[in-house]
Amino acid sequence: MEFTRVVDQRASVRSFTNEPVPVEALKEMVRIAGSAPCIGGKEVWSFIAIKNKDLIQQMANAVKAKYDEILPKNDERVTEGVINSVEMFSSIFTKAPALIAVLAEPYTAVIDKVLEQTSYSHSDINKLRNYPDIQTMGAAIENLLLAAVDLGYGACWQTGAMVAKEKLSELIGIKEPYSLIAFVAVGKPDKEMIPRMKKPVDEIFRVIE
Repeated sequence: MEFTRVVDQRASVRSFTNEPVPVEALKEMVRIAGSAPCIGGKEVWSFIAIKNKDLIQQMANAVKAKYDEILPKNDERVTEGVINSVEMFSSIFTKAPALIAVLAEPYTAVIDKVLEQTSYSHSDINKLRNYPDIQTMGAAIENLLLAAVDLGYGACWQTGAMVAKEKLSELIGIKEPYSLIAFVAVGKPDKEMIPRMKKPVDEIFRVIE
């Protein structure tokens, strides 16, 4: 598919058919995700495709339990509808025939080699540089989302479930040095997806000459 058409057709798909996603299709999405630019030339990412429905349901239960724990119980602003909405959008991955867990490992920057001679830590420098490790992962996720569209699938990038990151990592079997960053739900959309209207380019672009 032509690149601009892929970009224009991408939308956050949250409702899928029951049609399975072949492993080879998931592998191709991950291959394209791994073509993203990476911090310091270090490919810090790793991906786990999850198709086991029982496991996915356990993960959704863990997310709900965590939100039940952290959402205030006696705040009139937090209605049952709000709680249900938060929990629903954070566990929407249960509706997808496949789920890709996006992982990252810590990276060492060139400047880290001289930090011992300064008062700055790796975390300090990473913050000053606006978290290039997270930006790297964002680039990989975007590649994955576009690859899904190009292969005839829909996908949705999700971070709401990360409130239960510790339990989710345990269920999936994630080991150090990797940590869970996000989920991407993948499948065939169960209806025609119309991409959300975006701001006109003249509203988001300017030139300094």
